[in-house]
Amino acid sequence: MQASKAGTALPEKKATRSEHEFQDLLRRLELALDASRIGVWEHSIEQDGILWDAQMHRLYETGETCRLVTASLWSNAIHPDDRERAERDFEQAIATRGAYNSQFRIVLPSGETRHLRSRAHFYVDAEGLPSFIGAEWDVTADVLLNAELARQKVVAEARALALEESNARIEHVADHDYLTGLPNRRLLDKRLAELPADKSIATLAVLHLDLDQFKQINDSHGHAAGDVVLRAAALRITAAIPANGMVARVGGDEFVIVLVNFTDLTELKLITEDVQRRLRKKIRFGQEMLQSGASIGVSWSGDRRARNLLAESDLALYQAKKLGRNRVEFFTWQLQEDLRSKRRLAEELKLGLERGEILPYYQVQLDARTREVIGFEALARWKHPEKGVLAPGIFLKIADEHGLAAEIDAAILKSVLKDRLFWLLRGLAVPRIAVNISASRLADPALLDKLRKLDIPPGVIVFELVETIFLDDSDEKLLAHIGDIKQMGIDIEIDDFGSGHASLIGLVKLRPKRLKIDRQLVTEVVSSAEQRRVVGSIVEIAKALDVEVIAEGIETEAHAVVLAQLGCDGLQGYAFGYPAPAAETERLFSSSTSRIEKQKTAIGN
Repeated sequence: MQASKAGTALPEKKATRSEHEFQDLLRRLELALDASRIGVWEHSIEQDGILWDAQMHRLYETGETCRLVTASLWSNAIHPDDRERAERDFEQAIATRGAYNSQFRIVLPSGETRHLRSRAHFYVDAEGLPSFIGAEWDVTADVLLNAELARQKVVAEARALALEESNARIEHVADHDYLTGLPNRRLLDKRLAELPADKSIATLAVLHLDLDQFKQINDSHGHAAGDVVLRAAALRITAAIPANGMVARVGGDEFVIVLVNFTDLTELKLITEDVQRRLRKKIRFGQEMLQSGASIGVSWSGDRRARNLLAESDLALYQAKKLGRNRVEFFTWQLQEDLRSKRRLAEELKLGLERGEILPYYQVQLDARTREVIGFEALARWKHPEKGVLAPGIFLKIADEHGLAAEIDAAILKSVLKDRLFWLLRGLAVPRIAVNISASRLADPALLDKLRKLDIPPGVIVFELVETIFLDDSDEKLLAHIGDIKQMGIDIEIDDFGSGHASLIGLVKLRPKRLKIDRQLVTEVVSSAEQRRVVGSIVEIAKALDVEVIAEGIETEAHAVVLAQLGCDGLQGYAFGYPAPAAETERLFSSSTSRIEKQKTAIGN
C-alpha cells in the first residue's frame, strides 16, 4: 500500500515541481527584462493587434498598462523623419516572413527624442496564425556615444589634415624665401645633395649671381625699393631658365641657379647671358625707374659632380665683382690656385702680425720753400722671414679682404710711437709723423678708447685717410668720430686727393689739416700746362678752406720747383728719399744748415 501510495504520489510532485520551475524561470526572465529595460511585444498579422508588456509602455511613456494597443500608437510615436522607413522595414519582414530589424527615433509626450532598436522573429502560434514576437530597447546612449565618437573622429581627421597642411606650410616656409617665394639655401643644399644620385642628369651647372647697385638702391630709395628689385629679379631669373632648372635666393641680393642637361657650353653661355640681359632692364618703383644688373660666377660639370660646384661658382662670382661687376666669369683651376695662394698669404700675414713683422718705413716730407724736414709718412712694410721686405702692394689688399687692415694700422701706429720715443731719448727733434688709417679702423667704435690708452701728445701724429673712405657719401657719425680724433690733437690729412673720388662738399664738411695731391696729377705737371692749372686750382681751393697742401710723387727737382711755385706747402717723393727703416731715418732729423744744404746740392745734381 505504502508502495502503491508512494507510486501514485510521484507524478503529482513532479508536475508541481515543473510548474514551480517554470514560474521561477518566468519571474527571472521578467526581472531580467525589467532590469535591462527591454520591452517585449507580439504582433498578430491577421488580427492586426499588438500586445505590449509594461516595459514597452515605459519606453514610450504612454502612462498606460493595457496589454493590447493599436498599431497607430506605435506609428504615431515614431519621429516623422523615421516613420516611413520603420514601417517599410516591418512590412518587408511581413512580406518575407523573416526577421525584423530596425532602429528609429521616437518622440515622447514630453517632446524628448529617444533612439530605439527593435528586433522580432516570425512564427506561427498554436492556432496557426502568423505573428511576430519581438523586443525593443533604448539605445539613445549608444547612438549619442557613436555620434560623439564619429564627431571626434571627424574632428581628429580634420585636425590631422590641418596638422598635415600646417606641417606642409611650415616645411614650405622652412624651404622657401619669404619675399620672393623662391627656394632658399636649405632647399638648394638638399637639391645639390640629391643630384649626384640622379642618373638621368648628364650635365650640371651652378650660377652664383649678385645684384649690382643693390646697396645703393636700398640706401637711396629705401628697403621697399630693394624688395621690389628682389621680387622683379626673382621673376626675371625664373623666366630665363629652363623648366628643369632651379633658382634659389641664398642671401640678401644673392641668387643661385642650378641647370641640368644643357646641351653644351654654348647653350650654358646663352642662358647665362639671357639672365644677365633681363636683370639689366630697369625696374619701376613708383615714379622712379631703378637700374640694377648682375655679376655672375659659373661652374659646370659633365659628370653630375655637384659637391664643389657651389663653392667654385662663388669663387667665379668673387672674380667677376673684383674685375668691375656686371660681368660673367667662369670658374678655372687657375682661379682656385690664385685664391689658395692669397689665403696662404693671408695666414702668413696673421702670423706676421703676431710676430711683429709689420714695420713702418719712413719717407721724408720737406717744406716746399725752405726744404727743411717738416714730417714723415710711415708706410707699412712686411719683413717676411723668407721673402725679405715686402711692399704694401703685395699684402695690403689681401689684408683688407681678410679683415686685417685695422690690425696693420694698429701695429704701425704702435711701432711709430715706439720709434719716436727712442729718437726723443737720443735727443733728436722729431717732426710730425703721418700714419695711414683704414676704413675698418676708422669705423671701430672702440678706436677712441684705444687711442687714449696710447697717450699720444697733441700734434705729433697725423692720420692719413684715403679720400674714397667717405667723401662721396660722408656719414654724420663718421664725421663726428673724426671730430673726436681731432679733439685729441691728432691731425687729419686726405691722401690721394684729386684721383677722382672726393667731392668739395665732403672736403668742406671734414676740414682736414692738409691734403696730399695724388701723384698722377704731379707726374706731368712740368710738361703739361693743363695739369698745372688743375693743381693750381686744387691749391687755391685748399687755401680758401685754410687747408695745407702736400704734393707727393716728386721725382725730380723740376717737379719740386713747379709745385712750390704753384703754392704747395710740402713735398714728398723719391727725389728726397725712399722709404727707409727707423735706423736709417734718424740722420734726417738734424736741423743744421749744412745738412739741408747738402740735401739741396744732392737734389740739384
